[in-house]
Amino acid sequence: MIRLFIFAIVVLGLGWSFSWLADRPGLISITWQGQLIETSLMVAATLLVAIVAAMMFIGWLVRIIWSSPHLVQRHFRARKRDRGYQALSTGLIAAGAGNATLARKMSLRSRSLIRADQEPLILLLEAQTALIEGKHDEARSIFEAMSQDPETREIGLRGLYMEARRLGADEAARQYAESAAENAPYLPWAAQATLEYRCQAGRWDDAIRLLDQQRIAGVIERDKADRWKAVLLTAKAGEKLEGDPRGARDDATAALKLAKDLVPAGIIAAKAYARENNLRKTASVLESIWKITPHPDVAETYVRARSGDSTADRLKRAEKLEAMRPNNVESLIAVARAALDARDFDKARAKAEAAARIDSREGVYLLLADIEEADTGDQGRVRHWMGQALRAPRDPSWVADGIVSDHWLPVSPATGRLDAFEWKAPFGQLEGPVEEGRLAETAIASLPAVHTAPERTDVKAAETKSEQKTSTVAEPTPAPSPAQTETQKFSPLTFVKIEEKPIAKPAPTPARTPATAQTPVPAKTDTAPSVAEPDPFNGRPPDDPGVKDQAASNEAPTRLRLY
Repeated sequence: MIRLFIFAIVVLGLGWSFSWLADRPGLISITWQGQLIETSLMVAATLLVAIVAAMMFIGWLVRIIWSSPHLVQRHFRARKRDRGYQALSTGLIAAGAGNATLARKMSLRSRSLIRADQEPLILLLEAQTALIEGKHDEARSIFEAMSQDPETREIGLRGLYMEARRLGADEAARQYAESAAENAPYLPWAAQATLEYRCQAGRWDDAIRLLDQQRIAGVIERDKADRWKAVLLTAKAGEKLEGDPRGARDDATAALKLAKDLVPAGIIAAKAYARENNLRKTASVLESIWKITPHPDVAETYVRARSGDSTADRLKRAEKLEAMRPNNVESLIAVARAALDARDFDKARAKAEAAARIDSREGVYLLLADIEEADTGDQGRVRHWMGQALRAPRDPSWVADGIVSDHWLPVSPATGRLDAFEWKAPFGQLEGPVEEGRLAETAIASLPAVHTAPERTDVKAAETKSEQKTSTVAEPTPAPSPAQTETQKFSPLTFVKIEEKPIAKPAPTPARTPATAQTPVPAKTDTAPSVAEPDPFNGRPPDDPGVKDQAASNEAPTRLRLY
């Protein structure tokens, strides 16, 4: 386009010049070697232009003839290079598809058509072909040669890193990754691998510096970089907490500024403030994170922030947490535990049952069992809640890559992934929230009745007491028939005894007497209490039949006649 514009300008300029000369006619006289040459101005100008054009054409023709050998050579070289690049492209596609034979063939052809020092992709094709063919030693040697060239250093280091990972040489892989990250921090694989290695080694300062470089290079998004930096600062603060509480406080506070919902950072900051006897800041940090993310560790640290508090004071602090997040399962559990420590069993039971209605899980039922054990000592009710806990979903915990940990960790022990632990249930809950609430209602409704039993309801003691009661009889009763004796051995359960023996012709069975005459009735002595003592094992689950109730023996039991 520009050339066309210049050509148009030149033509217009020549036309305008000839027009200007035509309007101004004149003669030109030249005397050369005694001869006079006269011509018009227009003819002289035309002749001059023609001479210039002829000279330009002659110069172009001479240049073409002079450079023709080089042009021919360049033409064939370009054709050869095009064929080489075509073979290289075909080889890379074949290597990507896993066609080792075609990749090797195209590799040899491209090397014969293109110089390897001019096109580094030939080395990459040869390395990929060697990997497909299983020649790992040859591939490593090619990658080492590529790592020495500044143009191919990055791809050579990546190839060596992958080979080291394949062989399980973690130290060599770490060195290759760190070398690549130092020269090119913008490489995601090198920065990620180096960051994981430094975190596993506990080099938190180096990891933070590398993370800042990645953030400046734009490799990691800002939100993700802030979250990872908060995790690294929390890990660093956790190591400083015992020896340097002030440094741990500063790092944990900086982590909370980057990630306000990071529970471990808040707990470490609160513990650091508590060691400095700054209870106001301790409470402020825990309350701020409790409003965002209610967590049992936060509740435990908040309730026990001051070691000299009584159980009543701890209960008040737990109720303060509940006021911040009402109708929350963690708030209810915190109040229930504090009330249990304060021996306020009614409040503890009410809060625990409310928590079970919101989230029917293992810890809530175990808490209810502890409350029953401390309040009534009724083993039937305790076993009832323990059975519910066995069937309930598990409590949330710190989970990362299938590993359940009792405490938070900055990296995953399995994969080394940063910020891998999440607070969630180890296994998925099968029931929805509505069904869980129904299950809790059913469990509470099916709870055995409370009995004012002695403090210790031992089975053997109850059996001994029952035997002592039945040993004294008010008046002699007629001896029961053999059939009745066999049946009474299984009272009060409706079991049938079947003996494996030949069936003989039975004798005539006498008329059955009322059941009240068959069972011996204990007599009322002066030493016996005036009111029947309740049986603490009445209403037990099927796995605990309990002790025979003497009052129920006066009723006519249901028996099945064999003959």
